[in-house]
Amino acid sequence: DSVAYKNVIANGLVLDKDGNKMSKRLGNAVDPFLMLNKYGADSVRWYMVENNPPWENLRFNEEHLLETQRKFFGTLLNTYNFYALYANIDNWQPQSSALPSGASLSELDRWILSELNSLIREVETQYDDYDPTRAARAIQEFVTEKLSNWYVRLSRRRFWKGDMNADKEAAYYTLHFSLCTVAQLMSPIAPFFSEWLYRALQPQAGSVHLSQWPAADASRIDRELEARMHWAQQISSLGHAIRKKARIKARQPLARAMVPVMSAAERRQVEAVAELIRAELNIKQLEVIDAASGQITRKIKPDFKKLGPRLGAHMKLLAPAVAKLTQEHILQLEAEGSYTLLLDGQPFVLQRDEVEISSEDVPGWSVASENGVTVALDVTLTPELRQEGIARDLINRIQNMRKNRGLEVTDRIRIQLQDIPEWRAAADAFSAYICAETLASEITYQPANDAEEIEIDGTQGLLNILQP
Repeated sequence: DSVAYKNVIANGLVLDKDGNKMSKRLGNAVDPFLMLNKYGADSVRWYMVENNPPWENLRFNEEHLLETQRKFFGTLLNTYNFYALYANIDNWQPQSSALPSGASLSELDRWILSELNSLIREVETQYDDYDPTRAARAIQEFVTEKLSNWYVRLSRRRFWKGDMNADKEAAYYTLHFSLCTVAQLMSPIAPFFSEWLYRALQPQAGSVHLSQWPAADASRIDRELEARMHWAQQISSLGHAIRKKARIKARQPLARAMVPVMSAAERRQVEAVAELIRAELNIKQLEVIDAASGQITRKIKPDFKKLGPRLGAHMKLLAPAVAKLTQEHILQLEAEGSYTLLLDGQPFVLQRDEVEISSEDVPGWSVASENGVTVALDVTLTPELRQEGIARDLINRIQNMRKNRGLEVTDRIRIQLQDIPEWRAAADAFSAYICAETLASEITYQPANDAEEIEIDGTQGLLNILQP
């Protein structure tokens, strides 16, 4: 005399990629067992859950399934492989499940742990609300955008360099803890992959499905830190977009970047992550300037598609009114989210999302803006900057050669480089840096016959590496 269940979810239909019902007659049916064998049960299940709430109809597209497998599971596997590679090199194993004290954690460690505990809260809430789609999307964003693309990428040098120290130990603990927690959070949707990942990380712990569900640690959630890091991510994204537009590769150092801010609070946030931004954008100096200083000029244009339904016949009055807005008015609109105009003597509240605000390029600089954030990058290349760029390209070619020849990350080498004037000048100027990054004992300029041809900035030449 009791109910068999408390809640039930009724699935929607699985349609073809065009939204039609699958039918053998129409030839658009997909064999589910073929998909399971080809991509794995967890990839198929994750794709179906993350794509749409289960109770809605799903347009099944094999290309999107492949993208889910690559983007989420591939990224998570690569992140684990990175951890396992260096943990094995250093013979590192966690001595306890407890994280190091806050004093030994870097700001990056504290940030990813704050995001992780925010994720635990979010995922638990969505599972409790029977919304696995939002839970899956939150986990996927954390893995691909925060853990892999930001934390691991910016922490790589901590794992590569030197003997074990407190900072390196903290990085290992933080990454290990994050991966274990992700395995637990994803386990209801991807039971097989999460089981493999959890056991690979801690073989003695048993099954992930018998582990204690992670509890969010409110003391580790730092909204101020998350906001600062969000600034760093936005600024870095715009800086990379400028480089791409100017066709300046990421390895080429640049002199300066400017970031205008609208308040003292914004200035503190940007300056707190300035060193991280400088490293990420490969720039020598970051200048945080007052947005009202006039160093960067903003342009504003109405979004007529959004404003048309609101204004109707009065639309023709808006363009000249917007054109009269001063830099101070535009800044006020950006800061407050709205600005009141007078149209034919009547007040009209213009919203931030109803206009497009951009920035004019400064001579020798390139400027980009998005979501209220503006970045100006000095794109002038001096001879010294070009030399450093060549040195970094050489390091990249040498590291690729090490990998292709199957060298271990700890193997030492000797470098043989063709005597091309600009290459030699760069190698001489940055020899210590090149040798430290590639574990080289020397650089000589008479490559042997088995040297490989490489290309740097359109110049072809020979490069060889030898083991001592």
